Amino acid sequence: MKARKVKHLDPEGTLADNAQRVVAARIDELYDFVPAVLDPSRVKKLHNMRIAAKRLRYVLEVTSSACFGPYALTATKRVRELQDLLGEIHDCDIQLPRVQQIRAELSEDAAAELVGRAGGAADLDPALASGLPHSEDWAGLAALEHYLAVRRELLYDRFVTVWQDIERSAMRARLEYAIAERPSLVVSDTETAPIN
Repeated sequence: MKARKVKHLDPEGTLADNAQRVVAARIDELYDFVPAVLDPSRVKKLHNMRIAAKRLRYVLEVTSSACFGPYALTATKRVRELQDLLGEIHDCDIQLPRVQQIRAELSEDAAAELVGRAGGAADLDPALASGLPHSEDWAGLAALEHYLAVRRELLYDRFVTVWQDIERSAMRARLEYAIAERPSLVVSDTETAPIN
């Protein structure tokens, strides 16, 4: 997924002002995947949301403390949680088709072996099905396939809960407010200077 272009960056401007523009673009990028990601079958959208969360997280980790209000650090943690969860879902989305493909290949091999064992007979003797190559692997692959499918479903349900919590907590509005704030730098015991 290509990153959204950040407009109006000013090389002569302050770090905080430019970081605010970058974070605002990354917030928009993240939220653009809703409501599509609320459909569990939208694998590509979920993966792209993870990439968007990663981009937002990294820019917040680098700039939050120095450039923005205190809520930016809280939002960084929430975005990290979201990115990690979407990463776990993506791992299942990658592994499950691979396991299914291996099972299908082994099934084709077993079918070919059975045809060979039948030797042109009009019917297949059930005894010929015993001791097929990879027969022990089938049980392990079936268990792994079920594990990945159920784990993915549980992780996705957790993602929906986390996303609903993010929405209820008004993270977007609070983060947009926080990136407009500028913390003060203590110059001496009696004076402070704004960070530009």
